[in-house]
Amino acid sequence: MTTLTQDIKDKLSNLNVLEKIIAINVVVFLLALILRTDLIWFELPSSFSSFIMKPWSIISYAFLHYDVWHILFNMLWLYFLGRMFLNLFSAKMAINIYFLGAISGGLLFMFCYSLFPGVFGGSSRLLGASAAVRALLIFLCAYMPNQEMRFFTFSLKLWYVGAAIVALDVIGVFSGIKDPVYGNAGGNLAHLGGAILGYFYAKQLLSGNDIGKGFERMADSVVSMFKPSKKGPLKTVHKNKGKVGGYTKADFNAFNNQKKIDVILDKISKSGYDSLTSEEKEFLFRAGK
Repeated sequence: MTTLTQDIKDKLSNLNVLEKIIAINVVVFLLALILRTDLIWFELPSSFSSFIMKPWSIISYAFLHYDVWHILFNMLWLYFLGRMFLNLFSAKMAINIYFLGAISGGLLFMFCYSLFPGVFGGSSRLLGASAAVRALLIFLCAYMPNQEMRFFTFSLKLWYVGAAIVALDVIGVFSGIKDPVYGNAGGNLAHLGGAILGYFYAKQLLSGNDIGKGFERMADSVVSMFKPSKKGPLKTVHKNKGKVGGYTKADFNAFNNQKKIDVILDKISKSGYDSLTSEEKEFLFRAGK
């Protein structure tokens, strides 16, 4: 058992951040399957008054799936998007977009159901990672719209893919309104909320503004609250007089010499060797030896 546990830990440690999210989604899906019950306390309600009673649901709903096809398609999308995304951007940015996409999708879902109850019908509940996955997908489509994605024997530009998916989501909202029994207006609203976040995030990033930094700092502060303190007993630190700015004198001198060599070589490249002073020529000769 110990060996099996260690093997599982080793495999999980080798997963990238989005693959770990996939693993969490699968575990929660299996848990709901084993318990044979809906995890209603983690589903996102459509009314703000119900949401206030369980505010964590604005994130937890994105890890819930009760249908095998629902989780299969979402996790396949997340896996392939993750491979593309993490080749270009950091893991922290992936986390920012995933969670902000889930939050944006959930907020749009609650806003529309609360503001237009006559249009969207009675109370509803939201679950699934689709809004978060949409955010990652539309981010890539907006950040590099002309990048091509391979589909079997032909290629499509990413912005074509993004535009088609958003169009299907818009159609899905109106179809769900017309047929609330078999439609999925709430789910498609959440998709559009995630898509809006992904598009806005990409456009802001292209302008040099990472809108996820605030969320990242907040998440880091929350995580740090649950980390054990690593403070040990106080130790007396003796200053090493043989060091300058944290470096030994030898390292410090080597660093300064290298910088001086770089300046001289730059001068040669611009004005030629004859532009050097006799001191610079002598220094370069000694350095070369």
